Amino acid sequence: MAGVLEGLKVLDLSWGIAGPMTTMLLADHGASVTKIEPPGGDPFRAQLGYHVWQRGKKSAVLDLKEAADRSTFLALAAHADVLVESFAPGVTTRLGIDYPTLSRNHPRLIYLSITAYGRNNPHAARPGYDALVAARTGLLWEQRGWPEGAINHMAGVADPFAEVEIPYEWLQGAARPGPLFPASSWPSLGAFFAATTAVSAALRAREVTGRGQWVETSMLQGALACASGVWQRAEKIDAPMFNSWILGSRAPKGHFECADGRWIHNWVPNPRFLLTAAAGEQLNATPDLKARNDPDRFGTGPEEVLVMMHYQPLLAAAVRKFPAQAWVDAAAAGGMTIQEVRTPEEALNDPLFHQDGCVIELSDPELGGVRQVGVTYRLSARPAPITTPAARAGEHTDEVKRAAAALGNRPTQAAAPSGKLAAPLDGITVLDLGLAIAGPYGTQVLSDLGAKVIKVNALYDTYWHSNHIAYMANRGKRSIALDLKDPRAMKILLQLVQQADVVQHNMRYEAAERLKIDYESLKAINPRLIYCHTRGFETGVREGLPGNDQTGACLAGVQYEDGGMAAGGKPLWSFTSLGDTGNGFLSAIAIIQALYHRERSGEGQFCDTSIVNAHLLNSSYALTRSDGSGFERPHIDGQQFGYSATHRLYETAAGWLCLVLATGAHWERFCSAAGLAELRAEARFATAAARAHNDAELARLIAAKMREQTAAEWFAALDAAQVPCEICDPEFSRRLHDDAEFKKRGWVASYPHPFVGRLDQIGLLFDFSDTPGRVQGPPLIVGQHSREILAELGYSQEQIAELVKDCVLAWSPAEGHRKVRSPWQPQAPAAAAVQAEGKS
Repeated sequence: MAGVLEGLKVLDLSWGIAGPMTTMLLADHGASVTKIEPPGGDPFRAQLGYHVWQRGKKSAVLDLKEAADRSTFLALAAHADVLVESFAPGVTTRLGIDYPTLSRNHPRLIYLSITAYGRNNPHAARPGYDALVAARTGLLWEQRGWPEGAINHMAGVADPFAEVEIPYEWLQGAARPGPLFPASSWPSLGAFFAATTAVSAALRAREVTGRGQWVETSMLQGALACASGVWQRAEKIDAPMFNSWILGSRAPKGHFECADGRWIHNWVPNPRFLLTAAAGEQLNATPDLKARNDPDRFGTGPEEVLVMMHYQPLLAAAVRKFPAQAWVDAAAAGGMTIQEVRTPEEALNDPLFHQDGCVIELSDPELGGVRQVGVTYRLSARPAPITTPAARAGEHTDEVKRAAAALGNRPTQAAAPSGKLAAPLDGITVLDLGLAIAGPYGTQVLSDLGAKVIKVNALYDTYWHSNHIAYMANRGKRSIALDLKDPRAMKILLQLVQQADVVQHNMRYEAAERLKIDYESLKAINPRLIYCHTRGFETGVREGLPGNDQTGACLAGVQYEDGGMAAGGKPLWSFTSLGDTGNGFLSAIAIIQALYHRERSGEGQFCDTSIVNAHLLNSSYALTRSDGSGFERPHIDGQQFGYSATHRLYETAAGWLCLVLATGAHWERFCSAAGLAELRAEARFATAAARAHNDAELARLIAAKMREQTAAEWFAALDAAQVPCEICDPEFSRRLHDDAEFKKRGWVASYPHPFVGRLDQIGLLFDFSDTPGRVQGPPLIVGQHSREILAELGYSQEQIAELVKDCVLAWSPAEGHRKVRSPWQPQAPAAAAVQAEGKS
């Protein structure tokens, strides 16, 4: 079968990362994608990742400034379903291929624009390189966070433990102050996930309304997506129902070097497991050391940094006794979240990934047999194998021109439904049975697209929902809290299933089968149901292991690359990572495309994805040969300044500046504006190849020059000379929620919350011209809507009162919460225990 998007025609005018990856996923699931390249080919084709991101597409070279080629393009556009472009604002208007022009004669066209910062705002004209967007938005400061932690930082509160000395070697990332430059192109990756979600939603909307629309997102919104957990601002940060987790930059993060020099990541670290298992001469994971039974398990408050300080040297010494694979095996036996930090190339050679299909092998016309990321979400009704490698530039030009000549400029008129939608997923009901972030974030995305989401909580979920990480994944939902061990509560759940369009969860599938809420069981009572299951890992022997963002990032190579480990750095778990949230996006994409298929066929289906799949997309710039060997590609340095002397961060006399000198013209202008004209005359820096060969010396010279003035002074001089640069702004996030333009566009959201007062969060990550998304309300409170949902199901007030007494948790400002202890809650606060021992 060719996939749920079979029959869709997509024109891809994008370049870089976000657009090509978006159209890759559309091609992966059956769309016919034609890439339109300028004369000479896409200027970004030199990226190794293009051999992945351009797979499954035809390539035609057209000069849109030339009449005949423009006519060819217009004929293609008149019959396209989707057009994707990433030009700077205003360019498509000058070319005469903007949305108003094309949609005038083709109202069914879905037109996706991916820009650097969106249109008509003070940032819109800034250069759109990932490093520069990450610098301008302050995202580089968020890679390991702030000493005071994210919530304190956003509120302007100082580090409560500033006097505590914590050695750099205990911390993740480079042993230096300042922002960190990751290998991951987080703004583009965020834009990719948002764009693919949005264009899928527009396709579903078109099935109802019969009309296309203009869909937009940006690298700025991609950065917002990455920082959605840390860029929250609360009025009452000390509220008892708002723990701010252990995310200060000075808190150790569970990275440990092993006896063989390899690294593992255990997050959240479980002291009893590590210390007990390593107590003898052999690693012993046979005792019952499961995390939920660990009295020393770290809690969720910022004070836990004191506990981590106490344990860090003890845990490091214990882990160093044994090799990494032994720890991974022990963790599998003990049910721990531990995986080895490895390279992207090692990931692509993992036989378990190959068996699953999340890594595949294709025959590339230029590179030969190559291994690369494969299927990242599966749709059971129309599975789509990936078989076509990336085309050579212009490989299909003649074929495409012949096809366009046969089409003419009059669009094919399809029967147009006339339904109305207020938002792309208007009329869709979703049941969210998810846990933590990877499940709930996906359903929050569906809520932002207009779906009605009902969160089915456990009675004890107040423990998890009382930390700020949970707040970022559960807005715009209603909550009913059920004890599913009680048959009456299970009856309520099944009544909700009967009325739902979608069920989504990320519990272990065997647990869903035991509860009889697996797909086959629920399909029997609702055949049109879309059922989405997300996991930590691929299918197979790792499938049942506990997984999270951190372990997925280890397995896919993201932590290795972001930490500059190829040049001697340490692993880095980025606080702007798109593992949990990337998996949430993938589940949303799969669900929406399944809904699109159901609109056309009436057929429900099962879909699934995983955190590790999201991270394989995040590291999809890498591929290997069939024999497992890798290709030469850029790496950041071990101190996490950047990729090269001309693409990195520099500390100035005051502040940090980011440079991206991507062309020879950029280099020439930089030398003139920076007072380094003599460098242009030196043979060792005269060409790009020479500069690369002498990169260390060039970086030293530029670094010395940059220290002569402040970042603001350098920016003024270089920007005036049209040198791509940005100040690495530490204050962008604290201004974000007061930006009038961002508020107007819904890119930030603000609402009163019963616990924390005024709460400001990241808002919409996509814009729709006809069916705009909407933020439907603040983060839920566990059981907040139990009574009203039961009433909607037809229960009387007497019946509701009986259920609330026994197996349903309800909340209101008057009654508050009935506290139900979580199995994950430590028996006693670990920090208090350590302080009592006098060890803090």
